[in-house]
Amino acid sequence: MPGRGVEWFAGQIPGPVRRLRFLREFAPRPVATARSRVWRSWLCAAIPAALLLGTIPLGKTPAHPRAASAPLVEAPKAAAPMKPESVYVAPASAIWVVETSGTSETYSNGLRIDDRFSIANHGRSYLAFPAAHPEHGAERHAEPAGIVFHTTESLLAPFEPGENSRLKNIGESLVEYVKRRRLYNFLIDRFGRVFRVVREEDAANHAGYSVWSDASYDYLNLNESFLGVAFETQTLPGQEEAAVTPAQMQSGALLTDMLRRRYRIAAGNCVTHAQVSVNASNLQIGYHLDWASSFPFAQIGLPDNYAVPLPAVSVFGFEYDAGFARRAGDRMYREAELGDEEMRERAAAAHVEPAVYRRRLQNRYRSELAATRGGGRTE
Repeated sequence: MPGRGVEWFAGQIPGPVRRLRFLREFAPRPVATARSRVWRSWLCAAIPAALLLGTIPLGKTPAHPRAASAPLVEAPKAAAPMKPESVYVAPASAIWVVETSGTSETYSNGLRIDDRFSIANHGRSYLAFPAAHPEHGAERHAEPAGIVFHTTESLLAPFEPGENSRLKNIGESLVEYVKRRRLYNFLIDRFGRVFRVVREEDAANHAGYSVWSDASYDYLNLNESFLGVAFETQTLPGQEEAAVTPAQMQSGALLTDMLRRRYRIAAGNCVTHAQVSVNASNLQIGYHLDWASSFPFAQIGLPDNYAVPLPAVSVFGFEYDAGFARRAGDRMYREAELGDEEMRERAAAAHVEPAVYRRRLQNRYRSELAATRGGGRTE
């Protein structure tokens, strides 16, 4: 076969990048016409001679015979940035409660939830604004639409066998504190133990008037609309590696899987506190920065939500200052940049200056926030 000659000469090229460039240029095409078969046969005969004579230097991509004219196939354009997906994709298998005692629940995926600290709060109820037509008015919802991941930012002891007693004492004191203040729906301590604090049908005091938006709705009261899941750990400025134990990682994945299936939560609505936290007074993002760039989305079984345009910027017109990258880290800074790029593209499509378009988005935010404060509960 003529292709074997190409493969042989590709094997003589040092370096995988050079070799790949060579193969991309001269490998046979999937569909062969009579003319293309003659052309490839000529190439397979000409390439060895050209290589031996040195007329095609290794490491440089050979020019295509038609390079001077229009390309044979137009390069595909990059897809436009999209808002987080709001459609829940049902998994192949179910998760169910295997055993319930007075103090715990065990699930079929291995998740165990400690119920000793479980407490009630007020029932979940919030306004959701249709994303495409917010002027049509808000809808009243009661089911959780997403999950916000937090870090407790609490005192940490060295995770070592000699610190076992101290680690347990700190963890139990933390759960008691969270219970008194009704801060989260769930807390995962450093041993990977999952504690239910505020029951799921009730709102926890974890995110306040933070913001998020998916393809269906805008959310401006995440205490009510999103579940709060906290990991016992801390976030340092600019941190990009998750500071959690392997047990926390595993428990976080099992808990997220169970909650998503039970409440049909879309993967795009599983976000970090830093991604949703805003300062309403100066319209800046990043009021809180826990999990700013270090949340392990892949290990938790989620797509990388740092890769989508940040709704606070693209939908509501929030801004960020020059020091944001240092405080938040590169992953969330890039997410903010994607949001800004999307906002500018929409402004151009509407034939409006970006500054004017941003003010329109900010006015939309203020209007929805006023309606939320008037009609949705938050403590």
